[in-house]
Amino acid sequence: MRSIETSRLILRPCREEDRDLFFELSSDPEVLAFFPFRRSRDDADAIFTMIRDITPEPGFDLLVMTLKQNGEAVGLCGLSKPHLEPHLPGEAVEIGWRIAARHWGNGYATEAGIALLHYAFDGLKLDGIVSIAVESNLAVLAVMRNIGMKPDPACDFDHPQIPDTHPHLKRHVVYRLSAADWRALQAGQTPR
Repeated sequence: MRSIETSRLILRPCREEDRDLFFELSSDPEVLAFFPFRRSRDDADAIFTMIRDITPEPGFDLLVMTLKQNGEAVGLCGLSKPHLEPHLPGEAVEIGWRIAARHWGNGYATEAGIALLHYAFDGLKLDGIVSIAVESNLAVLAVMRNIGMKPDPACDFDHPQIPDTHPHLKRHVVYRLSAADWRALQAGQTPR
């Protein structure tokens, strides 16, 4: 996949040099406040190697957000297939991001999210995008709204991969954006 540029960021495929960032984002308690566990260095390295060595379906690379001004990597983002049937359809495509805590509050997730939506709808010609998050993760829900996504409360669910030992993390909300609504937003119109 080619890189995607925004006003402040370059979203590029993950490379070996991103291993430390991946570990940071997989182990930082602040970043993982809404996840049930943190990864050890060995676990994070094994997952990173697996991600780096697979050839993803076109358009579904794990992307690293880097700052144009100095090339610093600030987080990860991308499109993926969540495989959460029956909660989400098998063909669902999810948009997601994870930012290093030291870079929170700069709008990078929103900027990357908008760029990924452009790519999803204009490049990949997808019909719609979903995003899911723990219902109390207000920062991520704000990003979802900022990029034009709307809640779909009828589809909210208890995440089957969250252990019962973490009941406060089980309930996930679903946000959606259709290609038609995206185009309406781009044209300055109110989506239906």
